[in-house]
Amino acid sequence: MRHTLTMAAVAAALLVAGGPLPLAEAGSVAAPVAVGRWSAREAQSFWTAERMASAAPLPPVPPQLVEPEPPEPVEPAPAEPVEPAPAEPGVEVPLAPPPPVATEPPGPSATPAAATPVPVATPVPTPAPVTTPAPAPVTTPAPAAVATPTRAPSPPAPAPLPAPARPVVPRLPALSPGVGQNFDGVPVAGRMFLVKGGGAYFCTASVVSSPGRNLVISAGHCLLGSDTQQVAFVPQYTRAKPQPYGMFPVLRDAGGRSKIWIDPRYRSQGPDRAAALDVAFAQVGPDARGFPVEAVVGGNRLVTGAGYAHARVTLIGYPASAARPRVCVNRTTKFTSGDARIPGSFPRINCTGYPGGTSGGPFLTRYDARTGTGDVVGVIGGWKTGGDQADTSYSSYFGADIRKLYEKAVAGAKARR
Repeated sequence: MRHTLTMAAVAAALLVAGGPLPLAEAGSVAAPVAVGRWSAREAQSFWTAERMASAAPLPPVPPQLVEPEPPEPVEPAPAEPVEPAPAEPGVEVPLAPPPPVATEPPGPSATPAAATPVPVATPVPTPAPVTTPAPAPVTTPAPAAVATPTRAPSPPAPAPLPAPARPVVPRLPALSPGVGQNFDGVPVAGRMFLVKGGGAYFCTASVVSSPGRNLVISAGHCLLGSDTQQVAFVPQYTRAKPQPYGMFPVLRDAGGRSKIWIDPRYRSQGPDRAAALDVAFAQVGPDARGFPVEAVVGGNRLVTGAGYAHARVTLIGYPASAARPRVCVNRTTKFTSGDARIPGSFPRINCTGYPGGTSGGPFLTRYDARTGTGDVVGVIGGWKTGGDQADTSYSSYFGADIRKLYEKAVAGAKARR
């Protein structure tokens, strides 16, 4: 994780209020997840207000962690039709013998002509004429009338659900450059809850605009690991109002894996060596009413190739055990790592009070106070998974690699019709 966590915070994640987690004992291997069973209603049933309040920031990710790229689902090959085997050459097929031909018996033998008697004419009787009776007329009965079944009228189609109300965007507090303040949050950003190793944890995430209106963005180290389960995004979470806009589950593929896109190099090289790729996109399903997340709360625009230095960036994150999120504005500068184990250059921002839990929080330029959205040019992560000091945060640079990852997520997260 971006900052050091206390053992008390980790223990709080394992001792979840509201009963034990329905997975494994704390610290043990999580039980298998049922394939395809993770809807908004199931997520809401699992992530109770007590469980969300007891979740802790994700523990630090080991620098040497290496994870293989999850396999792509394999479609079964269609069965080929089986053709009958041809007859073997040189083998004649016996033919059926021809039907026997009837032969007439030979006539009586001729009498020798020694004494030829005078032939006697034998009268041939004339056969009586055969009278063929005329066929009786056939009376064709008239066809019976076929009754046309009467079909009940189809029930009227259900009325479409009303469009979700426009989210209410709280006014930001008066902000001094570099000084973070807790506030009531914005609809487009929230907590990303997850279960890992039997414990309940969270990071920060935000909605990013996409054709399917169903993508969120966070840090790659937040969602790394095949044991990351029961993942759900809650916009504008606060302890006082845990679900002001509902809950959006991160969907699963046919193999039961969460639909999360992380650069394969980040998985294989680890969070230090591939710190420049510490970004993740996740596909979330609709809320309990059936609406996609972007239709409910809006979305930030992904901007890549905009450089490292920005005059004004709005930084949002959910710090550790705070009841509300945090906001800060300041300029960003370019930081180039001098540590060969963590190569690369990163946008850097000085904002006070961003400890563990804020990982994945968006760097927003051109923030619009009316819509509560802006251009996302980074997320807290990258160098030392976001930094080792609570008052300075980093991001992976949003360049061509992040754009390609986004396009891969868009292609894989096509909206269901």
